[in-house]
Amino acid sequence: MSTAERGYKPTRLPRPSTPPIPPPPTSHRTESKLSFGVVCSSNINRSMEAHLVLGNAGLIVESYGTGTNVRLPGKRAMEPRIFKFGTPYEEMYNSMAATKEDFDFFTRNGVLQLCRRGAAVKRAPQRWQDMPSDFVAKHDVVIAFEERIFDAVVEDLHMREPTENFEPIHVVCLDTKDNPDEARIQGRIALELCWLLEAAGDDLVTEAPTIIDDFQTERMKHTPIKILYQLCYL
Repeated sequence: MSTAERGYKPTRLPRPSTPPIPPPPTSHRTESKLSFGVVCSSNINRSMEAHLVLGNAGLIVESYGTGTNVRLPGKRAMEPRIFKFGTPYEEMYNSMAATKEDFDFFTRNGVLQLCRRGAAVKRAPQRWQDMPSDFVAKHDVVIAFEERIFDAVVEDLHMREPTENFEPIHVVCLDTKDNPDEARIQGRIALELCWLLEAAGDDLVTEAPTIIDDFQTERMKHTPIKILYQLCYL
């Protein structure tokens, strides 16, 4: 019996809902004008949660990974399931639901749920370093969910040839453990920060450092992790 016959194939999935977080009263805008990029390692957990949350809130957002491949927890700690970037989330799902044993295991460890969410939001994971510069340069703000990923994004931006418009890109790090629970928490925190950045109007280059410092002081009391920030141009 095939995977599809067992009903494991995720087709026409509804987009998951997320708790609403409205823009702050100080926002000068009624709709999103900034373009946000959200980045983790494999574009399947942390960045996809943020993509979902920001997108559901009406913000303009794309998500990416910086790893060499998409790595998912396997049946053994030293044997992850590895896929190439660009492999559709649905294809990953079907690969890990090929047998009843696999379906049950990857349902228990949460991986199939991640694939289903991904397939409901976009077709396949995208690798940041493989994106054309003109595409990357459209982002006003890029949020990385780990310090090494923040470093990889900043390094990549510095290595690219400048685009014709040479626009600023605000790169922020919200360090997040790579598990679904932490991703859900930080996805909502990321949305709060994004709304504040939206409220800066057209003076983001001047306002962003102060907004991020204030956000660190007022909102990040639950964690000793410091928000990292770097202004880049592309």
